[in-house]
Amino acid sequence: MNRDIRDRLDDVIQACGVIRRYVSDDSLPEDLVYDAVRMRLVEIGEAVRMLPSSVTAAEPDIPWSRVSLLGERMTRRYFDTTPSVVFSTARADVPHLCDAARRLRSAHR
Repeated sequence: MNRDIRDRLDDVIQACGVIRRYVSDDSLPEDLVYDAVRMRLVEIGEAVRMLPSSVTAAEPDIPWSRVSLLGERMTRRYFDTTPSVVFSTARADVPHLCDAARRLRSAHR
């Protein structure tokens, strides 16, 4: 399947929104949220990995290369991924990433 830049940015924005919902819902079990957030971080990493650097260069404050490695880290180095890292990423980094992805998406109408 061939997905364009807009689709990839939409994927990032959607995954960020879902992560935000998960971490703010205190009624969900923490282990379930942990697993769900990790999966969404994998999606974000894969979507970002496919974005051209000419696109991500417009948002230099985001460490795009590190974001693109999220998928690999969450799947291949799962044993190094602790809940504290996942939840701090979800709460502190995902909102900034989402804002940047929205700005990029607006630029690619």
